[in-house]
Amino acid sequence: MELLLAQPRGFCAGVVRAIEAVEGALRLYRGPVYVFHEIVHNPHVVSDLRRRGALFVDAIEAIPPGSTVVFSAHGVSRDVLRRAQARRLRTIDATCPLVAKVHSQLQRFARLGFALVMIGHPGHEEVEGTIGSVDGLVHLVSTAGDVERLPIEPTARVAYVTQTTLSLDDTREVIAALKRRYPAIQGPDVDDICYATQNRQRAVRMLAQQVDRVLVVGARNSSNSNRLREVAEQHGVPAQLIEDAADIEPQWLAGARRVGLTAGASAPESVVDRVRQRLRELGVTRVRELDGPQEYLVFKLPHELLGQAA
Repeated sequence: MELLLAQPRGFCAGVVRAIEAVEGALRLYRGPVYVFHEIVHNPHVVSDLRRRGALFVDAIEAIPPGSTVVFSAHGVSRDVLRRAQARRLRTIDATCPLVAKVHSQLQRFARLGFALVMIGHPGHEEVEGTIGSVDGLVHLVSTAGDVERLPIEPTARVAYVTQTTLSLDDTREVIAALKRRYPAIQGPDVDDICYATQNRQRAVRMLAQQVDRVLVVGARNSSNSNRLREVAEQHGVPAQLIEDAADIEPQWLAGARRVGLTAGASAPESVVDRVRQRLRELGVTRVRELDGPQEYLVFKLPHELLGQAA
């Protein structure tokens, strides 16, 4: 078999920044460092930081007053910020700057008096944080069918934002449905879907045209990783989402001459390396990396850490 590697794959700038924020907090502050929710959606990243001393919690009330807390890359709501302030927590905001940009857009639309819509997946931390970044009502839609059920008059002033890790194709369908029902609607088209998500989905489209099977390295609760699997399947190629090499079922590769491999934006390259080694054991004899855009974007650390480091 031949193994084709998608390019780009793996960590994006927002994930790198979030991990470095936790590492910086562990170096700079005495006492426990808490992280609100998974810093990024990957069990290997979370386990590594936990071994180094980070304490992960899902409730602000679980953090002792006066402690240090890092907010995850997915962002948090105003209510979480208020509760953290009430407990006198030292907060380090590792929200991805691209997610923070969506918060700012939604807040601007709210100030201008628009009826607000968000395209995203119910229950995802990023969606909850974005909707909670304004005090008014935000309608959540995931499909074109959801748009038809919106309780907003067609003549209303409507604006929308999107989750940053959605499928490009699916989001275009939802935006098209919004524009059909609300012709004057304002929003960013698919521009809110982050550069890393777009690059990885385009790379998987290219990969799917050349292979018999696609493996996506990523966590099962990772939105962008699940979208990569869906993109491959939409192009007619069987695809599996795996968290590590041990998840690979040898029968998946039966009859395959070419296997494609990619990784979600929160998946470490070290896990990709383990998967590559396992595939060699299962019959891969040649490895080739496809061409793709190089990503050079780097985000500054949260200002709380920059000040302490200085």
